[in-house]
Amino acid sequence: MAPEVDIDLTAAAEAWLADDPDPASRAELRELIDGLPATAAELRDRFAGPLTFGTAGLRGRLRAGPNGMNLAVVTRAAAGLVHWLAGQGGEGPLVIGYDARHGSREFAEVTARVATGAGRPALLLPGVLPTPVLAYAVRALDAVAGVMVTASHNPPQDNGYKVYLGAALGGPAGDGAQIVPPADAGIEAAIRAVASAAAVPLGDAGTVLDQEIISAYVRSAAAVVDPAGPRDLSVAYTPLHGVGGETLAAAFAAAGFPRPVVVGEQGLPDPEFPTVTFPNPEEPGAMDLLVELAGSTGADLAIANDPDADRCAVAVPGPGGAWRPLRGDELGVLLADHLIRRGTPGTYATTIVSSSLLGRLCAARGVPYAETLTGFKWIVRAAEDLAFGYEEALGYCVAPAMVRDKDGITAALTVAELAAGLKAEGRTLADRLDELAVEFGVHATDQLSVRVDDLAEIGAAMGRARGNPPATLLGAPVSEVLDRLPENDVLTFRTATTRVVIRPSGTEPKLKAYLEVVEPVGDGDVAAARTRAAAGLSALRAEIAAVLGV
Repeated sequence: MAPEVDIDLTAAAEAWLADDPDPASRAELRELIDGLPATAAELRDRFAGPLTFGTAGLRGRLRAGPNGMNLAVVTRAAAGLVHWLAGQGGEGPLVIGYDARHGSREFAEVTARVATGAGRPALLLPGVLPTPVLAYAVRALDAVAGVMVTASHNPPQDNGYKVYLGAALGGPAGDGAQIVPPADAGIEAAIRAVASAAAVPLGDAGTVLDQEIISAYVRSAAAVVDPAGPRDLSVAYTPLHGVGGETLAAAFAAAGFPRPVVVGEQGLPDPEFPTVTFPNPEEPGAMDLLVELAGSTGADLAIANDPDADRCAVAVPGPGGAWRPLRGDELGVLLADHLIRRGTPGTYATTIVSSSLLGRLCAARGVPYAETLTGFKWIVRAAEDLAFGYEEALGYCVAPAMVRDKDGITAALTVAELAAGLKAEGRTLADRLDELAVEFGVHATDQLSVRVDDLAEIGAAMGRARGNPPATLLGAPVSEVLDRLPENDVLTFRTATTRVVIRPSGTEPKLKAYLEVVEPVGDGDVAAARTRAAAGLSALRAEIAAVLGV
């Protein structure tokens, strides 16, 4: 039996089609309408609701309709944004950046024309560039706000739209940071009030900035590291088909480091990401070509950026020529420890799902520590005197006065500085991790990540965990069950040596459980402690999977 055709759905699709300014999207939608009733399920999905601002702004599949990234949706989003900015009394230009994904440049250009059509100056970055350059430009140019068109490390069929506020509307801690409530809800309401994309006034193309904004970012990035420090370091690097390559190479050169050797197959921007199944350095296999290059060239360090270069991943050489990617928590505590040792004052922050080791490190070193909800928009607002912030998903902010967001370029420079300094002493990043483990115990972390097709499955799993929380974990009694509802859908279980944080992903259809096991190193045998911790994580993963029923 053919699916029933919803007359209201058909009418909504026809109305959207008539208002869509993009001929390609109109043709795509017309084909779906003409294909009814066979295409009813696809059409319903596209009109299930508008994209909304989540952990990282708008993000969705490139497709026609309100539940996709397309020119009509972006035109409405830009119109809502500039209307909201005007309503808040925000003055100054809107600065706009974009990556090399499908549609990114067009979405950036229409955003500029919507801004100028509303009488607001629009400043476009000069070509495809990393997200941190846009975040930097918001502050450097005293912009009222910024837009970055990117889907970061999402699959090729996605795109996204991040919004940043300047000092006037974001305040001191939010100057150049991504939006948070109530700004996101206010912008959403303004977007919903846009009656017609076709009727939005479009002005001129705005001003395309010259290369000086890139040069200024590079100079500021190079100044993050000590100019007198060691520079003898061989680095293998990949931008994962993204836009970080040129900027990172320029920053390394400006800081006096040798030019990294780059994975040739991944060195240039390519929106199809042909050599990886998923363009995220956290994903299995994504760094295979990088570690192969690092091994064949005898590199000291392997560094990867994600496609918009706001994240940084690192792999280190191990026994027998094998390379080991560092977990985000490992690199986070290495960078924090390095900055503390360097005397960088201020608050050190991470999120509730990151390792508890940073808190213990800060307590031992006598420096301020803060913990926030997940997302860099919260981390950078942890304190006005923020010195460093990180999240376990490979995001690091090593220079908050420069970029109030995660920045994979300055993170790469800082880890290179640390590695070069250790190399000059005959030591490695792995050695420093072992020293921290001896002092604080092995803090082993991992994730249980469950991708779903039906979002209702996430709610059901969270319900099972809330309805029947575990009494023990790894044989030890659960000492704390913390449920952050109704404000946040986050559930935490703790014992004396384990912690589990469960939450839905803010950017993907996933349920995530963040696992941590702390194993003391009483006898100085770090390797044995790591083996015990790994076994504990494996057992904990199975226990939490049973609790969630997945």
